[in-house]
Amino acid sequence: MSNVLITGGAGYVGHVLAPRLLERGHNVTVYDVLHFGCRLPNHPNLRVVQGDIRDTARLGACFGRQDAVLHLACVSNDASFELDENLSKTINYDCFEPMVIMAKRAGVRRFVYCSSASVYGVSDSRDVTEDHPLVPLTLYNKFKGLCEPLLMKHKADDFTCVVIRPATVCGYSPRTRLDLSVNILTNHAVNKRVITVFGGNQMRPNLHIEDMVDAYELMLTASHEKIHGETFNIGFQNHSIAELARMVKRVVEEQQPELPPIDIVTTPSNDFRSYHVNSDKIRRALGFAPKRSIEDAVRDLVRAFRNCLLPNSFDDDWYYNVRRMKRVAAQ
Repeated sequence: MSNVLITGGAGYVGHVLAPRLLERGHNVTVYDVLHFGCRLPNHPNLRVVQGDIRDTARLGACFGRQDAVLHLACVSNDASFELDENLSKTINYDCFEPMVIMAKRAGVRRFVYCSSASVYGVSDSRDVTEDHPLVPLTLYNKFKGLCEPLLMKHKADDFTCVVIRPATVCGYSPRTRLDLSVNILTNHAVNKRVITVFGGNQMRPNLHIEDMVDAYELMLTASHEKIHGETFNIGFQNHSIAELARMVKRVVEEQQPELPPIDIVTTPSNDFRSYHVNSDKIRRALGFAPKRSIEDAVRDLVRAFRNCLLPNSFDDDWYYNVRRMKRVAAQ
């Protein structure tokens, strides 16, 4: 899989993934609308194409001579309900199957679809495995789930199709998001010394961004027989929001002993998403296990704040997907 195209490759995960693949010797094409700009390295084996995935002609022209597609592009996270519903539908669902068809016709040999563990919605199950019913609560996880069978319709012996359902990603990236649970809590802990917990009992699986990238790299190298037609949960630590807050408080205070202690304030919430994801399948099938912890992600973020890599972390909409899309009037 020497030639790899990443849709949405200039996003939060893409800014860690693309450099990693370049280091491994891949030729990387990033196709991204660039609402957040681009801080990818100026590398001879990198090509960045500014484009909307709904522009099928422009995207289709990029599939030639590609071995694999990693599909990350979407209107991301559950807060996207604040945007025009049609925007989420056209980007996260309507253009998905045409993209898969174009990739297959162009000779792409592997298509990796980044779905989301949030497709499970709410579950009281102790361990949510890949065969658990999908109970979407928002447009984001509804459309994420609906795309999965559309990909599998087109699987073939010469067109490897695999779906991954990652947990909520956390940690530092050159294009860090601060609208994700662990990152939100760390931003508040470092810069306001107060963490507000909404609800607290909701269970959330989390995954260090470097482990997310490890999983993508594995999807490029794993044999066809082991991943074709499969769906894999990719998570690590399952914690309640309240537990995450206490964890962040402890790590930040350890990293900044010279500063005042951090308070935790709990308020009611109407966010009912809660699920405990089981990731045993990918461990059994591919030997994949995360190597980093939530605490590692918090330490990485604290270091980034200390080194002035995340300035204006509350006011700059560059860190916040929905705020940014409203600012650029995405249509």
